[in-house]
Amino acid sequence: MPDLKLFPRPAGTLILPLQNLVEGVLLRRYKRFLADVELANGQVVIAHCPNTGPMTGVLLPGGKVRLRHDPRPERKLAWTWEQALVSGSDGEPCWVGVNTMLPNRLVRATIEAGCLQPWIGPIGSIRAEVAYGEGRRSRIDLLLSPTADAADPRPIYLEVKNTTWSRGELALFPDTVTERGQKHLRELMALGSEARGLLVPCLSRADVTSFAPGDSADPLYGELFREALSAGVEVLPLRYHFSAEAVSWIGVAQLIPRDPEGPQ
Repeated sequence: MPDLKLFPRPAGTLILPLQNLVEGVLLRRYKRFLADVELANGQVVIAHCPNTGPMTGVLLPGGKVRLRHDPRPERKLAWTWEQALVSGSDGEPCWVGVNTMLPNRLVRATIEAGCLQPWIGPIGSIRAEVAYGEGRRSRIDLLLSPTADAADPRPIYLEVKNTTWSRGELALFPDTVTERGQKHLRELMALGSEARGLLVPCLSRADVTSFAPGDSADPLYGELFREALSAGVEVLPLRYHFSAEAVSWIGVAQLIPRDPEGPQ
């Protein structure tokens, strides 16, 4: 991967401060959860890879990455892979958030900051990992309860999807067949009119401006996505900017209901 100069991107609203990030060069990912990274001093460390997917377009051996260093004794590995540097849609470098454990925190913090009130209304409380669905065997990422004076008093069942795959300025999810994602769409549709179902693609890269379902990777997911839209499920793709110091929210992306390169 060529050495990329860093250019500024819009910072937006600071959502989550970051610390203890160290740059290195990715050597390889293996066994899904592990990555070898060479630090600037030549030391090669084993980092936890908190992303089990194919990481299409962001898994770039030889490319720059950022690791979080947390050497607490209870951790098996002191290093966690957090970001990857790619060539963005405009040809400028773009840091992408690859940790799939982070988007729920980002979305929650964005709601708590009041950024999403024009779309979801005023929120009084947020609960995480609440049981719901058939037999209550699933857990929703976030359950939002509107304030007493909200125009729409219905609870909001919010499902977050980390999104790093892109084609130009278009972000897509998923980048592989996801039976779990298909199940989540069905469960949001099953909520009916007593609650609001809300799918939030967390676009973990600042170079994308629109979002579509990844029909070309999972045609069934694309079909279910459009069925969910017709059934009243809301989709709110959120754009985030990643740096070594913080993650910032930079707005809502345009929703495109179909992957232009998927089955028609």
